[in-house]
Amino acid sequence: MRIIIASAIVALSLVASGCSDSNGVITPVAPTAPTPPAPTPTSTPTPTPTPTPTPTPTPTPTPTPPPTTSNVTIDIVRDNGAQSFSPNPATLPAGQMVVWRNVDSVTHRVVLNNGSLDTGDLAPGASSRPMPVNTGSGPYHCSIHPSMVGTIVQGS
Repeated sequence: MRIIIASAIVALSLVASGCSDSNGVITPVAPTAPTPPAPTPTSTPTPTPTPTPTPTPTPTPTPTPPPTTSNVTIDIVRDNGAQSFSPNPATLPAGQMVVWRNVDSVTHRVVLNNGSLDTGDLAPGASSRPMPVNTGSGPYHCSIHPSMVGTIVQGS
């Protein structure tokens, strides 16, 4: 504590001597008005952007598959005579349509023997569009492989 008091006396002496003239007379220093502190820059708050609501995507409706009773599907299996199509014979109830699905590894083209229906070329894995069989029943074949034969039977 004594060191602190002694240090304070020395400091005051030095300050007082700095304000005196060469004769030791203390010249009063005119008090100056304290300089106001420089204004601290205030940051302008950055406006928070209002989030724009993102529209919820409307799900794309999945097409409703046709009822299973509306089409009879006949698979094209392979070039094997009367065993080339499944089922064979195929029963087609009145008013139903037939779809040929090529499950073989080569292209086929199904036509009714009377010429009233032609699937066009069906590549491996392809299916025909649903087609009406206007005659109700009858034999058909692959026009590319004529040994491939089948029959549609009119059901009730």
